[in-house]
Amino acid sequence: MSTDLVLLSARLLDPGSGELLPHTALAAGGGRITHLGDDREVRALAGPGTTVVDLKGAVVTAGFTDGHMHPVSGAERTMGVDLSGCKDLTAVRAALAAAVAALEPGGWLRGWGLDPNAFGDAPVASSSLGPVLDGVPALLDLFDAHSLLASPRALELAGVDGPRRFEQGSEIVCDADGRPTGLMLEDAACEVVEAVAPRPTEAQVRSRTAEVLRAMAAAGLTGGHAMDANGTGLATLAALEDDGELPLRLRVAPWCRPGADTDAVRELIALQGTGGRRWQVAGVKLFMDGTIDNGTAWLERPDCHGESTHAFWPDPRRFTEVIAELHRAGVPTATHAIGDAAVRHVLDAVEKARAGDTGRAPAPRHRVEHIETVPDDTVRRFAALGVTASMQPTHCCEFTRADHTDNWSRRLGEERASRAFRCRDLWDAGARVVLGSDWPIAPFPPLAVMAGARHRRPSDLSLPPHGPEQALTPLQALRGFTVNPAWVAGEEATAGRLAVGHRADLTVLAENPLTVADTDLASVPVLLTVVGGKPTHRAAHL
Repeated sequence: MSTDLVLLSARLLDPGSGELLPHTALAAGGGRITHLGDDREVRALAGPGTTVVDLKGAVVTAGFTDGHMHPVSGAERTMGVDLSGCKDLTAVRAALAAAVAALEPGGWLRGWGLDPNAFGDAPVASSSLGPVLDGVPALLDLFDAHSLLASPRALELAGVDGPRRFEQGSEIVCDADGRPTGLMLEDAACEVVEAVAPRPTEAQVRSRTAEVLRAMAAAGLTGGHAMDANGTGLATLAALEDDGELPLRLRVAPWCRPGADTDAVRELIALQGTGGRRWQVAGVKLFMDGTIDNGTAWLERPDCHGESTHAFWPDPRRFTEVIAELHRAGVPTATHAIGDAAVRHVLDAVEKARAGDTGRAPAPRHRVEHIETVPDDTVRRFAALGVTASMQPTHCCEFTRADHTDNWSRRLGEERASRAFRCRDLWDAGARVVLGSDWPIAPFPPLAVMAGARHRRPSDLSLPPHGPEQALTPLQALRGFTVNPAWVAGEEATAGRLAVGHRADLTVLAENPLTVADTDLASVPVLLTVVGGKPTHRAAHL
C-alpha cells in the first residue's frame, strides 16, 4: 500500500487513553493509519506522491466529529442577516435597518439567530421591533430554528390573518383580539409564511454549503452527524462530493415527522446505507417536542406560563410504534427531546422496542438529542438502556444565565432551571455523552464547544458559569468529540482514536487540548485537518 501522508515531529494524543503516545510520527495510506513510530522510520515510508508535513511539535489527535449539526439546511438559513450577536432590541433594530437599506425594492429580508432574550420584557412580536420593517416582507428565524418572526407585510402576502389549527404541535401566535403577532411556532406554522417567500437556487445553496463546510474543516472538524436530509439535502451532498467539495465525513439522519405511516417508515429504512464516499444515510431523526423558549417543549408540569404541556406527536403512542419498527429493522434513531416528559417517553419507547430483542444481531444504538432538563431517575436510565446522550453545551452557555434571568430559566422556574444540561451527571451515571454544536443554532468551532462544556460560560466569558458542577473534564470533553461519536455510530473499532488500522481522520492543534486552560481552549490554532489521509485544511505556515 502506498503512503499518502506522513506527519513528523508531532505529539500524538490518543483520546482513548488521554495519553501522549511514545511516538513522534504517523503515516497513512488507503485512508487508514498505517504506522506509528519515530521520525526516521516513518519518513522512510514516504514516496514521490506522499504529502510530508513537519509539525514542529504540534499535537495530533483523532479528528473531531460534531455530534449534531445541520450543514445544508443551516447553510440556507444563514444566507440572511446575522442577528446572533444582538443582545438587545436596539442592536436588533440597527442590524435590520442596515439590511433594509441594502435591500432591493420589493425584496424579502431574511434574518437568523434572533435571541428571545434580546426582547427583555417586551413580547417576542413584530411590534416590538418598531417601524424598521414597515412595508418590508421579512422572516427572522429565532435562534432555536423552531420559530420565526414574520413582519406584517410577510403575513399579508401569506394570507395569515388569524389563528389556524395544525396536526403537529405548531401555532400562529395571536393577541387577545385574534390578530397575529408575527411569531410562528414550529414547522407547520413557519411553513405557512415560508411558502410564499423566495428561495435560493440549488446552485446558491450548494455554494453556501461548500463555504460552510470549508470553514468547518478549518475549525478542525473531520466529520459530523447531520440531522439534515430534507428536500434536496442529500442531492446537495452528492453534488458537492462529485465536485470535490465535501471536506467532512457526514453521517446523515433523515427526518421522520409526526403522522408518518408504515410506507413512510419503510422509505426511511430503504434509504439506510445509501450515500457516497464521505457521506452516508445512517439513522433517522425524530422530534418528541419543541423548545422551552417557545413553550413547545413537553414537560411533566407546565412551565411558568402554563405552556409546554404537549408532545410534538399528536399521538405519542404512534411515536413508540415507529421506534419499534425502526429498531426491528436495525435502524438507529436520534430523537429531539428537550423537556423531562419528552425524554422520559423516548426512553420508554426504546425500552419497549428492546424488549423484543433476540440477541442474534447487534441492537441499533439509539440516542436522545438535547436533554435540557431531566430529573435524577431519568439520568440513571440512559446507561441502563444503552441510550446515548447527545448534548450541546453551548446552548446552556450562550442562551441561559447562572442567575436564571434568561427566558429559558424564567419559563422553567427555579427547580427545573437548576438541573440544566446535566452533562456531568449523565457521564458519571455511565451514559455515553456525545457533544455537538447544533449549528446554526450555536457556532460550530469544536474547540469552543469543548471549552463551553468545561467552563459553562458564554464565549466572551462575561458571565459566571451556569451549573459549574455539570462541567466536563478536559478528557471527557475531548472524548465527546472523538471516541463517543465513533461509538454511537458503531465505528469504535475503526474511528475516534489514534491507532494503526483506524481511519486517518486527524485534527492537528498548536497546543495540547488537555493541558490548555478552559478559558483559552477556544483560541488554540487549528494547524491541519485530515480526512482519510487527505488534508482538508492546512495552515499557511505549515
